[in-house]
Amino acid sequence: MTSLAETVSAPPVGLLLDVDGPIASPDTRTVRLESVASDLAALANAGALVVFNTGRAAAFIRDVVVPAVRGAGLEPGRRLWAVCEKGAVWFGFDAESMDEPEVDGALAMEESLERWVDERVAERYADTMFFDREKLAMISVEQIIEVPRAAYHEAQARFDDDVFEQVLAMGGGVQREKVVDLGRAGRVTVRIDPTIISTDIEHPSLGKDLGAQRAILLAREHGLAIPHHWRTMGDSRSDYAMADWLHANGYSAAHIDVRPADGVPETPYPVLTADGGLIHDDAAAVFLTRWRAITAESRWDDGSTPDA
Repeated sequence: MTSLAETVSAPPVGLLLDVDGPIASPDTRTVRLESVASDLAALANAGALVVFNTGRAAAFIRDVVVPAVRGAGLEPGRRLWAVCEKGAVWFGFDAESMDEPEVDGALAMEESLERWVDERVAERYADTMFFDREKLAMISVEQIIEVPRAAYHEAQARFDDDVFEQVLAMGGGVQREKVVDLGRAGRVTVRIDPTIISTDIEHPSLGKDLGAQRAILLAREHGLAIPHHWRTMGDSRSDYAMADWLHANGYSAAHIDVRPADGVPETPYPVLTADGGLIHDDAAAVFLTRWRAITAESRWDDGSTPDA
């Protein structure tokens, strides 16, 4: 919960941003739009608390997102954070330096399963996907960019089936979306989470809600007051967990869904989408530019921006 001390000198707004989709194009895996990078830098420069909350590895943020934001004019002393691998890994960066990633080892997958996945991809799926060697806690495979999305999804379904059966064979319990088998473990030990460009194999405690908690803890650990106003953004239903957690903990939250084709659920907070059928980073760019203007005009606290 926020306190008076937190809100008096707090940043004007906190942003919790998924990376694949809103920030990095799922087609190019780059920060494709210059306005996305420039608006992120401008928001941080204006005092907004900017936190990337992603399933991506810290190395992806280091190599793709950090250079884009720095190159767009991030000022010295302005700090952003990245909560990676759905809450298992985190670090901060500014215009000149970047922390070493911290890892919650209790949330890491077993090395035996990691080795099996690596070998399985090499033996049967190397024509459509690759094993992500940069993950520090999760196990992930990702679509090869040149492979058509439909071909990848067909292979992905078979791969996910293979992983499901392997986890059970290793004595674990597994969840894949709505399908659960507790196996010999009697509980879920591994969650399989497919996205449009990847499959994450992860500890069941990981999620965008854990990422939201990490964001608050990071701000407090670094002596920052916590903003009352938050905007979250993502391209899948699991990203709603960010706003769910913030709302449940007393913050003012709204969520931006940049790929609402999966359906917009009923929520106790506003859910916004871009006009004109814009999706992914094209949709995100609309809102980042809007937030930049609101922050520059100090309008977050006057109650006049319900659609922001």
